[in-house]
Amino acid sequence: MGTTAAAGGWARPWIPWLGLLLCAAGAEAARGTNSGEVLPDTIPSAPGTLPHFIEEPDDAYIIKSNPIALRCKARPAMQIFFKCNGEWVHQNEHVSEESLDESSGLKVREVFINITRQQVEDFHGPEDYWCQCVAWSHLGTSKSRKASVRIAYLRKNFEQDPQGREVPIEGMIVLHCRPPEGVPAAEVEWLKNEEPIDSEQDENIDTRADHNLIIRQARLSDSGNYTCMAANIVARRRSLSATVVVYVNGGWSSWTEWSACNVRCGRGWQKRSRTCTNPAPLNGGAFCEGMSVQKITCTSLCPVDGSWEVWSEWSVCSPECEHLRIRECMAPPPRNGGKFCEGLNQESENCTDGLCILDKKPLHEIKPQRWSRRGIDNASDIALYSGLGAAVVAVAVLVIGVTLYRRSHSDYGVDVIDSSALTGGFQTFNFKTVHQGNSLLLNSAIQPDLTVSRTYSGPICLQDPLDKELMTESSLFNPLSDIKVKVQSSFMVSLGVSERASCQGKSHSGTFPHGNNRGFSTLHPRNKTPFIQNLPSLPTRTELRTTGIFGHLGGRLVMPNTGVSLLIPHGAIPEENSWEIYMSINQGEPSLQSDGSEVLLSPEVTCGPPDMIVTTPFALTIPHCADVSSEHWNIHLKKRTQQGKWEEVMSVEDESTSCYCLLDPFACHVLLGSFGTYALTGEPITECAVKQLKVAVFGCMSCNSLDYNLRVYCVDNTPCAFQEVVSDERHQGGQLLEEPKLLHFKGNTFSLQISVLDIPPFLWRIKPFTACQEVPFSRVWSSNRQPLHCAFSLERYTPTTTQLSCKICIRQLKGHEQILQVQTSILESERETITFFAQEDSAFPAQTGPKAFKIPYSIRQRICATFDTPNAKGKDWQMLAQKNSINRNLAYFATQSSPSAVILNLWEARHQHDGDLDSLACALEEIGRTHTKLSNITESQLDEADFNYSRQNGL
Repeated sequence: MGTTAAAGGWARPWIPWLGLLLCAAGAEAARGTNSGEVLPDTIPSAPGTLPHFIEEPDDAYIIKSNPIALRCKARPAMQIFFKCNGEWVHQNEHVSEESLDESSGLKVREVFINITRQQVEDFHGPEDYWCQCVAWSHLGTSKSRKASVRIAYLRKNFEQDPQGREVPIEGMIVLHCRPPEGVPAAEVEWLKNEEPIDSEQDENIDTRADHNLIIRQARLSDSGNYTCMAANIVARRRSLSATVVVYVNGGWSSWTEWSACNVRCGRGWQKRSRTCTNPAPLNGGAFCEGMSVQKITCTSLCPVDGSWEVWSEWSVCSPECEHLRIRECMAPPPRNGGKFCEGLNQESENCTDGLCILDKKPLHEIKPQRWSRRGIDNASDIALYSGLGAAVVAVAVLVIGVTLYRRSHSDYGVDVIDSSALTGGFQTFNFKTVHQGNSLLLNSAIQPDLTVSRTYSGPICLQDPLDKELMTESSLFNPLSDIKVKVQSSFMVSLGVSERASCQGKSHSGTFPHGNNRGFSTLHPRNKTPFIQNLPSLPTRTELRTTGIFGHLGGRLVMPNTGVSLLIPHGAIPEENSWEIYMSINQGEPSLQSDGSEVLLSPEVTCGPPDMIVTTPFALTIPHCADVSSEHWNIHLKKRTQQGKWEEVMSVEDESTSCYCLLDPFACHVLLGSFGTYALTGEPITECAVKQLKVAVFGCMSCNSLDYNLRVYCVDNTPCAFQEVVSDERHQGGQLLEEPKLLHFKGNTFSLQISVLDIPPFLWRIKPFTACQEVPFSRVWSSNRQPLHCAFSLERYTPTTTQLSCKICIRQLKGHEQILQVQTSILESERETITFFAQEDSAFPAQTGPKAFKIPYSIRQRICATFDTPNAKGKDWQMLAQKNSINRNLAYFATQSSPSAVILNLWEARHQHDGDLDSLACALEEIGRTHTKLSNITESQLDEADFNYSRQNGL
């Protein structure tokens, strides 16, 4: 008892009293024994009964930061106290309840204590944190079992993920899974295609062998994606999915019967075949080995054609004055399918030389009849030639009728003169406009001017606005001229039918007459075909702008739906100071003019005020449109001076101690010490340098109820560039018809072609010469113009057509191609709305204080205090940078007073849209295992911090 009292001064007031009480109880028992009085066992209140535990403390786990309660219950018990790790728990931490057992009449005492996470973490011993109860009665003490208290956790990474397998049918499949380390140990469940696997219902599957999945005999239905799920009382973890493919090797079918000999005469061959369909190979199974066809030689008897024997002798003269002779086909006779002899087998002739009387007429009177027979033959020849002539005339009339019919039914009064255009190739042919009666002409009564002509040579793709304007207005819709246009194109494209045009070059210059009336006042509005434009008539906006007031706690300023953001770290602004910080994006003509091969890759972003001084670098995030590769691009960060000139701050690949650039696939995160206007430029090193373009198609009805306009945009793949397009389309009433797609545009000097394909031929038609449009390379490659778009005008045959289905093909010659599938209703009430932006960052343009940062300030301080301190193994902040994929220009961080803080600021800017802190947690966990022990920074704390951040920001 002396040792116990020494453990804490609070035990001294009651320990002596308890000792005296126990001594008195012992003496009383001794007196009873000496006097021969023995207390019966049936008296439960006898002072000699030791405490008996009705309930002992159980092993427990602490989940996250929630304390757990341990309880003890004993009878008879005067007092119960907990002892944890060999030390008494203070009496003020006990909560006790006292009751009376009605059946035995003994006093029952129940005691509770709470164990916190901090108590368990602060304990450093050879075994787990443990507690037990000690109960006192008149006779003595009793101790309960030891209950261990552990912090429950479950690591994120599986010790072994299942690996994909390809197995033959009826083979064995074994998928190994070792769940993450956890307390308590995780239980494993298997999923197939996201559905749980019940091994009790399928005898072919066993999941009991050390978390592994065993399929004894693989079936085709066992193919799929398998996932190992590990769970304990803390969390659930998913392994990487393993794809299992059950394949079937092919097997030969039976041989067919031998075919007939391939020759009718002589030596030939016969064959038989078999197919690899018994079974057919499936899921990558091996094809059958061996020959699918066998041949053998065969011999066929040759046919012998028949031949005539010699003629027989003439027969005697008959009463009709004729005699006969015959012959037979027997020299040789036809055999083995040979041909029978050709010709007559008998002949007859007059046998009296005209002296015989036939029908009582001399023979000489019959001769004129022979001459008349010749006359009949001549008459037959004349009739034959007459019939041929009539047939020729009929064919000519038919051709003329078909030509007139096709001319009268031509959509746009176009007649194909050269039939070689029907081959579909690029052939030269003529178009002639209709003289009168054309519904497209405004005044068909005006006589045509036959002296006006134009010649075009080249593909139908019209990239020169002047050429297109001249051709559209004067060639097709001008009622004053009968123009013969010579176009090098395919027949279907030139007539406006939705066949794909093969446009392989630019239009060559043509000859144009002078004095044409090019005024728009004489044209019907629907006959104006829109072409490549730069939106000159739309309202121009010079910049997007947002502001926020920030102080010592820092914060984040976001430009909604642009990908541009500004992170002001904690402590960058001195205490008791606050600044109104603004950020803007230039949407007008770029002030940074490219020189030579340099290309603007990002918007021009301005942040200020310029005279503001920060003590810690701030992080500016700017989106870009380059397909990042150091082999093909040389990317620079530039800043505009007060004189309006642009100067290079640094190259992204260079080492610098004044600023830092971290280039991601779609954005660049820059650590800066001064405000101003910044932009990214790129110098292509090879022709393989790629710009990422976002292509989208918008549609709207025109003023003519039968017309529908399609506008196809090709803009730099930056959110702010597409936001400008969306804003312009909202003003015009346009609707996004298909989700935008990415197009990789190479720096190989080849132009961009945009064409409309697969238009329903009996429902819609496209205006002539607009099925394919071509944009020069320089207009796409340089980003110094307004959003580039091509317009296509479609016309319905009838107002009852309400659905439009077609394809938009955007491709670069000798480059990449994208297809936009248009499926829309032109009726306003039936349209399906496609969301322009996800709106994930528009709700909080300015966030200040702790809610703007994912990493809590307390955890950030502990990380910096741990990593900024040098140790014998090296500098921990370098490992923190490398584990977060920051492997370049570490000299910049070495110049900072707290390198870890700057690295964490860069992490905050880079992961502002991520859902959790997994990447940082994994980095800290790995560094903590191999290099430094991180004090009190655990994965569960980061999980809790991430939860709090999401809750504060309404995520």
